[in-house]
Amino acid sequence: MAADIDLHLGRRLRRRRRLLGLTQQQLAVQVGVRFQQIQKYECGANRISAARLWELAEALETPISYFYDGLGEAIERAVPAVSIEPFVRAESLHPGSKAA
Repeated sequence: MAADIDLHLGRRLRRRRRLLGLTQQQLAVQVGVRFQQIQKYECGANRISAARLWELAEALETPISYFYDGLGEAIERAVPAVSIEPFVRAESLHPGSKAA
């Protein structure tokens, strides 16, 4: 789940940066990191700290909440529904039979 959040924040970061017509290098200069760090944020390889998210939001002229928009739906799509059936014991399905 943590990786799902990192991916979502990275996608939102990339979307906003492109919307403003900024390169990774330009954004990196604004927040004081190298462009490779922006790349890592955008692909979800590195987590974005709260302080860095604040700086990115300021540089991209957007509220921090922008990065979390749609997160619930994104996680629901990424996590398949869990079925209980595989965990039912054979004895409960067929009373009187013994499990191997």
